[in-house]
Amino acid sequence: MTGERRAPRHGQRGQGGRRPAPRKQGPRKPPVTDPARRAALDVLRAVTDRDAYANLVLPELLRQRRITGRDAALATELTYGTARAAGLLDAVLGRCVDRPLDTVDTPVRDALRLGAYQLLRTRIPTHAAVASTVDLVREEAGSRVAGFANAVLRRVSEKDERQWLDELEADTADPLARIALRTSHPRWIARAFAEALGDSGDELRAALEADDARPAVHLLAKPGVVSADELAAITGGDVAPYSPYGVHLPPGGGDLAESEALAEGIATVQDEGSQLVAVAATSAPLTDGPDERWLDLCAGPGGKTVVLGSLAQVSGATVDAVEVAEHRARLVREVTDDLPVTVHVADGRDPGLDPGYDRILVDAPCSGLGALRRRPEARWRKQPGDIAELTRLQGELLASAYRLVRPGGVVTYVVCSPHLAETEGIVVEAARRGGAEILDARPLFPDVPDLGDGPFVQLWPHRHGTDAMFCAVTRKR
Repeated sequence: MTGERRAPRHGQRGQGGRRPAPRKQGPRKPPVTDPARRAALDVLRAVTDRDAYANLVLPELLRQRRITGRDAALATELTYGTARAAGLLDAVLGRCVDRPLDTVDTPVRDALRLGAYQLLRTRIPTHAAVASTVDLVREEAGSRVAGFANAVLRRVSEKDERQWLDELEADTADPLARIALRTSHPRWIARAFAEALGDSGDELRAALEADDARPAVHLLAKPGVVSADELAAITGGDVAPYSPYGVHLPPGGGDLAESEALAEGIATVQDEGSQLVAVAATSAPLTDGPDERWLDLCAGPGGKTVVLGSLAQVSGATVDAVEVAEHRARLVREVTDDLPVTVHVADGRDPGLDPGYDRILVDAPCSGLGALRRRPEARWRKQPGDIAELTRLQGELLASAYRLVRPGGVVTYVVCSPHLAETEGIVVEAARRGGAEILDARPLFPDVPDLGDGPFVQLWPHRHGTDAMFCAVTRKR
């Protein structure tokens, strides 16, 4: 550069005749001065590099680095927001990079997403968003690549989110693709929501927008241990509108790791929709016989088993909980240690248990499309081809349940998905083969509005503030 003094070559003497210190090889790494953005980038890299789950990695990382308060809140917002909006961010970055985006080194691409998210979806000033991201790239890859990142983000900052969306939408006449783009969902997931809703217009947009928003934290007040009113008073939250055991925490409602209610075991974190379907499984009407033996056929990691076990303790019933994976079975044991629950490590399709159960809950493995708002990166991992394998497993689990339930006993089928292949499509055929009648599940969700024509119940984030849980209740003839 003009006016810049040339440094002496290695081996030459500088001014005063002293030999200069040898230069270090590779990019310099300045000290980390931005713990929130550093944490966010490290979590995003874990998601990209090893398919980690952001909602599991981030809390542990914040604890390890002792990041609290405003820095923790910023790290959370940047991590989840960037992961959630990755499809839109990649589309914008693709317009600002002079080569295919997938040829950019992964750490740099993750950093560019982080910077673009700050520019498009936060109130962080442009200079702060760009400079902080460039610093991270410099630390990761050196000054030359930092210059590249600076140029890309400057291009991103030339338009706001609405202007970028208008430009990107001009490339397609497909209304569904446009809604998917504006709500940061893959098109196939938007289509699955549209088919389940029977709407591809305003309600679909509302559902996808709610699915794209950061959800509130829901707590379960353990039945028989503490009431929802008491838990709300302890935590400063609000009693849930529908679940008799639910509490909603206010936005930014504190560090759950420091919650006394959780530490003392009187409450657990659980979406209100999960609470509602578990309660429904314990209250569906039986015909004849006792109500003493309950079975949770797919128990891990134990959230709904806690509800079943707590209510069984009150009513005098017992619960067998089946989980195929030993580490998840261990989690079920830990959360139900003081409840009348016996955990079995077995495959739910053939668990080796004696038949004659009065109630069986089949909380089947599923695509998880109904809980995407709580797993922000999941929407970009899921593929349409995943559904066929899952529906086979779901059908086999239901067949097992019908073999194990007594005549007049109830099988409740639950998935956290609105995809019709995993919901109505699987239940009708399985119930026919299992000799079961389909009951109207809606009366088991008292005071919950907008449940449609039945007999199934499909909860929605935009209607009920819950995950998109599906519930079908069947009774063996």
